[in-house]
This record gives sequence, structure tokens and C-alpha cells, in this order.
Amino acid sequence: MNDWAEHMHCAITVCDNEGTVMYMNERSRETFNKNGESMVGKNLFPCHQQRSQDMIRHMMQTDTTNCYTISKNGVKKMIFQSPWKDDNGEVRGMVEISIILPDDLPHYQR
Repeated sequence: MNDWAEHMHCAITVCDNEGTVMYMNERSRETFNKNGESMVGKNLFPCHQQRSQDMIRHMMQTDTTNCYTISKNGVKKMIFQSPWKDDNGEVRGMVEISIILPDDLPHYQR
């Protein structure tokens, strides 16, 4: 199980507490690498507006998550953001998972 996330059908991006991108799976690289240049090792904060930067920092400080949907270029996506922790339970950064939502997404009441 070396890199289970690499070929998943969603974009997974991981950064540390400073906002430095540590990992991007294949879909994330396809989505975010500009001009073929990898974002791994670069800071993600300059790519975000101040409001988003503040939200990311707040989530890491308070160990809270954020989930929302967007539409871009006719594609609807769900974005899930959550802190990740080390083995001692300390927040060490953020994970963002972006999932394309089909137009006919079923919803069930259970």
C-alpha cells in the first residue's frame, strides 16, 4: 500500500502548518500545477485570498473542518478540508480533498 491516494478519482492536496505543499496526488497535480510546474515544496497561501488564508489558519489552530461545493467550468465539486495530525495528536497541517459531483448525484434518507 505504498501510495494508495495517487490514482484516486479525486484531488488530494496536503500541506504543513506553514502552508507548504507536501503532497499532491495525480488529480491534484493535473488541477493545480501551473505551466507544468509542481506546487510541491511551494507555499499555498499566495494562491488564496486573505479570507481563505485566515480560514485555513483558523482550521489548523482549532482542529476544525470545512466543507462546501463549487461550480467551475461547468463542473460541480465538493471540497473537504481537514487538519491532519501526527501520532501524538498534534495538528501538523491541512488536507484538501476535491471530488467531482455528478449531475445526477443520488441522495438517500437513512
